[in-house]
Amino acid sequence: MENRENNSGVYSHKIRAGKRRTYFFDVRTTKFDDYYVIITESKKRFDQEGYEKHKIFLYKEDFNKFLKGLTQVIDHVKTELMPNFDFDAFNHDQEFEGDDQENNG
Repeated sequence: MENRENNSGVYSHKIRAGKRRTYFFDVRTTKFDDYYVIITESKKRFDQEGYEKHKIFLYKEDFNKFLKGLTQVIDHVKTELMPNFDFDAFNHDQEFEGDDQENNG
């Protein structure tokens, strides 16, 4: 995971999800100093060079509804559909207790 500020936006957070997929969470500002979030999924193309990108524009009036809906759906999958699955097994970028060095796996 990576956080950064940049010239074209206010804030950006990048999550690498496997070898071919990356998610970007970018905060942008309007000309009226209002803020919105762009969520981008970027996937490396298998048969061509370059990336395929999909974007969602999320505006402040929808932040709470979006977060509530996303949380409900994820919680349903975790508790009802896959209660025995170890979702934490995919947290390769977290530092584990007892480790002196960061896990970069």
